[in-house]
Amino acid sequence: MTGGSRYRLLIREGAKFSREGYDSFDAAFSELHKRGKELERTTNAKPVNTMLGRRFDPVQQVAARLELHAPRGVRGGVDIRGDGSSEAFTGWIRRKLVAQRAGESPYQALRRELRS
Repeated sequence: MTGGSRYRLLIREGAKFSREGYDSFDAAFSELHKRGKELERTTNAKPVNTMLGRRFDPVQQVAARLELHAPRGVRGGVDIRGDGSSEAFTGWIRRKLVAQRAGESPYQALRRELRS
């Protein structure tokens, strides 16, 4: 990542973490979309049982998170669930789920929300 990058893409997949820098929103978002779709296809988590008897099905697990950090503190991203489904969010400490409109993918909803 270059020091002058205006947009940062953070990708967490399990214990792996990477950070990339981009000069434009379109380039950063394009990479977020590409990597997110790859992760949706390859993610296949198993149910997890905790020592306290709680069970977490794959849809309840966040297998990967892609976050886009833009100028002026704008943040948003996509969570890839353990079953390969995804949902978009905005914010950082207090994440807010982005509601999808009819026929809209999580990525389209996130782009709309970050561009407004």
